[in-house]
Amino acid sequence: MSFGEVTLDDRLIEVGYGDWTGQSLRKLAREPLWRVVQAHPSAVTFPGPGGETLPDIQRRAVTAIRDWNGRLGAEAVYLICSHADVIKAILADSLGLHLDLYQRIQIDPCSLSVIRYTPLRPFVERMNDTGGSVTALIRKDKTAAGAPALRPGDAPVGGGAGG
Repeated sequence: MSFGEVTLDDRLIEVGYGDWTGQSLRKLAREPLWRVVQAHPSAVTFPGPGGETLPDIQRRAVTAIRDWNGRLGAEAVYLICSHADVIKAILADSLGLHLDLYQRIQIDPCSLSVIRYTPLRPFVERMNDTGGSVTALIRKDKTAAGAPALRPGDAPVGGGAGG
C-alpha cells in the first residue's frame, strides 16, 4: 500500500456562509433564513459577501469528487477531508436524495463516510462511521462458485452477503 501526497482542492472547502460566518448558532437560529436552511436548503443563498447557494456548493463538491475519480481511476482508494455541510451535500447526491433532504444526514467530526463510484451509480458503503475498521475498503472482485463477477455498478440481488 502506498500513500500519495496531500493535494488541496478549493472545490471541497467549507460553505461560503457570508454574513453568517463566525456567528453563534444560537443567534442564527433566530434568523428567518434559519428555517429555510432547515426545511428547504435548496432555496438558500447565504447573505453578504462570499455567501453561496447550497445547490452551488453541492455542484462544486460533487464535480470535484467526480474529477478525482476520473483522475485516479476505478481502483483508487483516496481520502477527502471537508466540512459537514459539504459532506452531506455529496452524500445526498450519492444517495439520489434531493438537496432538501440533506438535513436528515448526520455527519460527526472526524467521522468516515465511504462512497464507491461506478460507471452506473455510486454506492454509499459507510456513512458517519466513527469507529469501524477500514481494511474492508480495499475491494476485490468476488465471484460465487463458477459465477462471473458482477459488472461495476451492478448491485447484488438481495443486497449481497456483506464484507
